[in-house]
Amino acid sequence: MNIEFVGRHLQVEEKTRVLAAEKLERLLKFLSEPIEAHVVLEAGKFRHSAEIKLHCDGREFLSKEEAVDLHDALTLATDKVVEQAKRARKREVDEPRRRDRVQASAQQWPVDVLTRESVRKGDSPIVVKSSHLEIHSMTINEAALKLESSRSEFVVFRDLENERVSVIYRRHDDDYGLIVPEL
Repeated sequence: MNIEFVGRHLQVEEKTRVLAAEKLERLLKFLSEPIEAHVVLEAGKFRHSAEIKLHCDGREFLSKEEAVDLHDALTLATDKVVEQAKRARKREVDEPRRRDRVQASAQQWPVDVLTRESVRKGDSPIVVKSSHLEIHSMTINEAALKLESSRSEFVVFRDLENERVSVIYRRHDDDYGLIVPEL
């Protein structure tokens, strides 16, 4: 990590440099090297301020804090920039999870419940209820067990043996029917 210090109206002491380096070391948990840090410390009559700019992997993090004591301002600014890096890392880690969730939601079929009269008349069907039917990967035996334990008349699943979407349904003679479309 490369840290550059600038002091306005003050000389940056070695103790302050060490404190900043120790505080910014926590960034290595969340960001990858190389990290360029630019620390600006400013002394006023009654207030001290610390501004930290970080550049890492094309991203920039910025924090500016004021306090009565210079070390307090530096600590507040480093804590703030570490939190920003932590949030950025969390977004980076969660993005594939979100993408997987979206892909998993793509494994759903829309289901619309229509009125019987609207279908018989030949007009455009009237939708009473809309929902989604999730398609889970399982074997035929697992699908049969799921059908036995549910109140539904059918189970739509992706067969683990051939990766095809199949439907197992309860027949009127209490046997099961299996529909495996051939595409």
